[in-house]
Amino acid sequence: MPVSFNHTIIAAKDRQESARFFRELLELPEAPSWGPFTNIQLDDGTLLQFAEPPVEIQMQHYALLIDDDLFDRVYARLRERGVTHWADPQMRRPGEINDEHGGRGVYFKDPAGHAIELITRPYL
Repeated sequence: MPVSFNHTIIAAKDRQESARFFRELLELPEAPSWGPFTNIQLDDGTLLQFAEPPVEIQMQHYALLIDDDLFDRVYARLRERGVTHWADPQMRRPGEINDEHGGRGVYFKDPAGHAIELITRPYL
């Protein structure tokens, strides 16, 4: 079997809120959840498991590859909801997207403060 990414646990202040944020933004259906996790499942089968840790949450970076049509819809939702976003990871170009690596990209923070990057073309 080739190596593939199966799941990760993402720290959340409110696991339900974080899972709902990603489901609505990325047009994903609800996924079965259990124990301390509220899950969403990406189209490739990868599980994102949101949990509320008993410690202060440290910002992490998560980058998701999406197609151009979904990018257009997601970007429209970000703007409609007034989500602060940037064209760059240094957050120096607010309210913009980038066109690097032959595609488009945008950075924003999720409800727990994690840095989220959406891109339409892989870097490699």
